[in-house]
Amino acid sequence: MSKIAEAIHSLEDTLKTVLTNYEFLKEENEILLQNVANLQSQIHKNEQLLIDQQQKFDVLKIAKTIDGSNESTRETKLKINALIREIDTCISQLSE
Repeated sequence: MSKIAEAIHSLEDTLKTVLTNYEFLKEENEILLQNVANLQSQIHKNEQLLIDQQQKFDVLKIAKTIDGSNESTRETKLKINALIREIDTCISQLSE
């Protein structure tokens, strides 16, 4: 009978250890999931900032070219023509 009691006691100890480890890992998982969400949010903000900065850079490049700087005027003309075509497309879609 003592072997059965020892086995039960050992099983209880093992179960307590497993439950303690489970709770610890559960809390750690929640923290890690929150960190992942925060990092994904930061990545999204950084991507948006990069897009905004790229657009500002493109506008600045066009402005410098129009201003008569040493940049390629052909590139600026092509960009302006592309913008005009895009505006024409939008107008035609609105008027339909």
